[in-house]
Amino acid sequence: MSQNNIQPLKTLLDHVKSTFVGKDDVIDLLGISLIAKENTFLFGPPGTAKSAIVKTLSKGIENGKNFEYLLTRFTEPNELFGPFDIKKLREGELVTNIEGMMPEASLVFLDEIFNANSAILNSLLMALNEKILRRGKQVLELPALMFVGASNSLPEDDALDALFDRFLVRVKCDYVHPDLLNQVLLAGWNLELNRNIEAPTVTPEYIKKLQKKSKQVDLSGILETYIDLVRNLRNTGINISDRRAVKIQNLIAASAMMCDRDQAMISDLWVLKYIWDTEEQIEILEGIVNNAIENEITEKSHPQAMFNKAPNPEEVMKEVKILVEKWDSSSLNYEEQNVIKDKLRYIQNRADWIQNEQQKAYIKKEIDALWQQILQSV
Repeated sequence: MSQNNIQPLKTLLDHVKSTFVGKDDVIDLLGISLIAKENTFLFGPPGTAKSAIVKTLSKGIENGKNFEYLLTRFTEPNELFGPFDIKKLREGELVTNIEGMMPEASLVFLDEIFNANSAILNSLLMALNEKILRRGKQVLELPALMFVGASNSLPEDDALDALFDRFLVRVKCDYVHPDLLNQVLLAGWNLELNRNIEAPTVTPEYIKKLQKKSKQVDLSGILETYIDLVRNLRNTGINISDRRAVKIQNLIAASAMMCDRDQAMISDLWVLKYIWDTEEQIEILEGIVNNAIENEITEKSHPQAMFNKAPNPEEVMKEVKILVEKWDSSSLNYEEQNVIKDKLRYIQNRADWIQNEQQKAYIKKEIDALWQQILQSV
């Protein structure tokens, strides 16, 4: 695979990274999703540059019509999909005028996505999943390369679970580390001064070629490890449906492509850190996935595979206490006992990443005590 195939996209992503300091993980995952033709959800408080990053990336898609919208509880279908053509309506036809609206866009950004109401939900679900919009008898194939949704909160209404499920990649956007604040201020100031400077671009046709090329990546070398990892994640209570397991392969292939490879490596499984459903699963996923790939990282691995976040000791300790309570609370069947053992093994692996030696020692002591309980009960 020629380096020139992927280099224009890398150049664009590097430009976005230079503009938004400390957001490399968010930007890399948007690049991965773009190649994989999968949707990305950005989660985080206001002021973490979610919309600004997507807007800058959108500007880098030359000749692409991009669409962004802030959803409210009162957003109507016309605001997203376009109004019905009045002239055609008088003639008895329901035809949508899509000029400048979502059905024309190469990249779609929907802010506060979980404000979607029942009036637009069904159409939105089909658009996200099948890249098709159906209005009356009219069926439109959408040219969208990727949808990006964002929200300050996760869905609480069960009716929105299907909408959340349409976003395969989930990225938590935090404020940058205080040590990077000086660089953030400089980058932000330079952005204000240089808004008219020409930035690198790619075309929608170029991205479509990459998306097609990604289907040719050889996944055979990682399938056995991937299957084991999916099973392990399911055992810990992280829900990965068969459909999602199939689609995650697109992300793995995209990671290989970003590294100018036509064959996936085990380290490409780093993308599985970003398939969480709840905040509590974020650190669990990191621990499990890091443990699976840490001995397989080479100079050919994606940079994000090498980035291991230290777990929060308080969160790890909380999970240990939950397992202790579950083990003590009542009689467990064989399967329930195995689930607790699996979770404890992964928590034990995560504890190895804790930086504070005193906290690490205390937590490992509690883990060892629970293992003793488990062994005595056998």
